[in-house]
Amino acid sequence: MMHRSPLPIAQELLPVIRAACVEAGQLALELFRPGAQTVARTWSKAGGSPVTEADIGVDTFLHIRLAAALPEAAWLSEETADDALRLSRRYVWVVDPIDGTRAYMAGSPDWAVCVALLDEGVPIAGMVHAPASAASYSALAGGGALRNGEPIRTSGLGELAQARIAGPKPMLDALARQDGFVAVDKIPSLALRLARIADASIDAGLVSPGSRDWDLAAADLVLSEAGGRLTTAEGEPVRYNRESPIHGMLVASGTELLAPLDQALRRLRESQPQRS
Repeated sequence: MMHRSPLPIAQELLPVIRAACVEAGQLALELFRPGAQTVARTWSKAGGSPVTEADIGVDTFLHIRLAAALPEAAWLSEETADDALRLSRRYVWVVDPIDGTRAYMAGSPDWAVCVALLDEGVPIAGMVHAPASAASYSALAGGGALRNGEPIRTSGLGELAQARIAGPKPMLDALARQDGFVAVDKIPSLALRLARIADASIDAGLVSPGSRDWDLAAADLVLSEAGGRLTTAEGEPVRYNRESPIHGMLVASGTELLAPLDQALRRLRESQPQRS
C-alpha cells in the first residue's frame, strides 16, 4: 500500500464510515424480504441494470452523511450522476449503496453497502457491510482488515489444485479445462466475493470485464490489508478515480496463489484461438 501506517484522516473517518454503513444497511433492510421478492419499487436504468428505491434512498443518506464528515471530498457513486470535479480532488468518496441489487431484489442475503475513501486514487479507509448475512468488513490502509471486529487474513493457499474459486461460470469452466480447482457458487455481490477471499472463506475470485470503482474500492482495501491482492489480467494494481471508472478482467487471491493463478490464466489465453 502507499501508506505504511494509517493516515490520521483515515483513522478519524473510519468510525464515521462504519456508523453510516450500519445505518444505511438498516434502511435497506426495511424493504428487504429474506427468500422473497423485495417490496421496494424497482425499475431499469439505461443499459438495463435494475435499481430499487432502496438503492436511491441509501445513496442519498450516505451522500448527506459522508459529505458532512469531509466536505472537501468529491463523490463517485453508482446511483449519482458522475461529476468530473472528482478528477481534480485529493479525496473522493466511492460508494455502492447496494452492491448486488439483483440479489437484494430476490431475497438473497449476498448484498452489501460499500463505502471507500480515496486519497489521490488510493483507498485509505473502507467498509463492506452485509447486514442480511451479518458480516461487516472494514479496513484502514496500513492498519489491517477486520470482519465483525476481528482481524482476518487470506487462506495462504499456494496451490491451484485445491483452491476454492468464485467467479462467472464461463470463466471458471474455461479455466477448469486447464487446471483442477474447486469452483464455488457465484457470489452476486462483487464486493463480498473479494471480502470472502480476505477472510479465507474462499481462496480466489475472477472478475469479468465491466466492473466499476464502486464495486471494488472498499473490498480491494479489505483484501489487500488481509494479505491478498486484486490485479488486472496483466498483474497490475487496480487504479481508481480515472476518467472512466470501468475496469477490464480482474483477478483476486491471497498473495501465495497469485503466481499459480496467473500462470493458469496465461496458459488459458495461449490456448484460445487468435482472432484475425
